[in-house]
Amino acid sequence: MANSAQAKKRARQNDKQRAHNAALRTQLRTAVKKVQKAVAAGDQGAALKQMQESQSVIDRIADKKIVHKNLASRVKSNLVRAVKGMGEKKAA
Repeated sequence: MANSAQAKKRARQNDKQRAHNAALRTQLRTAVKKVQKAVAAGDQGAALKQMQESQSVIDRIADKKIVHKNLASRVKSNLVRAVKGMGEKKAA
């Protein structure tokens, strides 16, 4: 329990920042799910468009150090592979 005024303020700030960071992580997960949903639907055009929108969200969250840059890079790589894989399935 915070006893000093400084510690009480810091606790309030931490709670506010934790809530903000949680919202950003939720944005990231939602962006990923939107691309995965477009891939599952089989619409490559929509998946590509959604991928471009999601990449900016993922990069923005990684730049703020909400998630590690390597995690962001891995997630983007997996999504790009999934979208490109759609084209190969149709060609085959």
